[in-house]
Amino acid sequence: MRALQFCTLVLAISGIAVPALADDLNAACSGNANALGVSRTVEIDTTGGPGFGSEQFKAYDFLQPGEVVLTFDDGPWPGNTPAVLKALRDQCTKAVFFPIGEHTLWHPELLREVAVAGHTIGSHTWSHANLAKLDANAAEAEIEKGFSAVRAALHEPGAPFFRFPGLRSTSDEIAYLGQRNIGTFSADFDSLDFKIHDPARVISSVMTKLQKNGKGIILMHDFQHATSIALPEILLQLKNGGYRIVQVKAKSPVATLAQFDTEVAKQFGGAPSDAPPLASVVHTLDGITFQDRFSAIR
Repeated sequence: MRALQFCTLVLAISGIAVPALADDLNAACSGNANALGVSRTVEIDTTGGPGFGSEQFKAYDFLQPGEVVLTFDDGPWPGNTPAVLKALRDQCTKAVFFPIGEHTLWHPELLREVAVAGHTIGSHTWSHANLAKLDANAAEAEIEKGFSAVRAALHEPGAPFFRFPGLRSTSDEIAYLGQRNIGTFSADFDSLDFKIHDPARVISSVMTKLQKNGKGIILMHDFQHATSIALPEILLQLKNGGYRIVQVKAKSPVATLAQFDTEVAKQFGGAPSDAPPLASVVHTLDGITFQDRFSAIR
């Protein structure tokens, strides 16, 4: 079994021209004994593509009883992602974000806010396609374009952490990620916030499952409005319940592929700053609005 590498060093984020904001965030949390905070940081060597989260993977479990990893899928999204970031900032804690590539290029400034706040950023494909239904070439393109979109938004690569949409995968896709030295994140339990759409029930879902499991990688969505409302209370209950947050980082950034870096840049007309405003991406697809298309996104 491959050894996981542990450390407590908070790594600096380079390539983002807002160091003052990062300093302000650190200063606000310094000495704040009332915040949930981060109990420890785990650094993962993703060589060979290890998998995490007991819903799909059993080989690795780096969490001790009472420890929690917060993860958020499907962002970045106006309104919801900033609210999630505020809740995390107010409790001086950290999470792992798995953004969708298309969302990233529409709202690169939001993903940069995630990075500046010191959170870990992986990928959740380019368009949230069900990879289990795609052929090998299409699935690989979805994976690679997602990572290239993160690189385009941040002007540097993200972490080699990947989550399958709907947690649906094939053995060939898992093997491909292994060849690319990309770790796959499932979850220990799913909040089901993409179905619930009610803040009180999201809180109950998370806390009930956590109490049953005793620890875990929690799957939530910063795309979901109910989750953005529920998160402050979830974090408060985590603190009051004696749970401890573990921040997860990668030993090395993901190595994106030049072909897909170029393709992403061309598709969006070059620089990510050219991404369209929100109003221009609210349009009808197959008779439903763009928001309706993603209302049950997972």
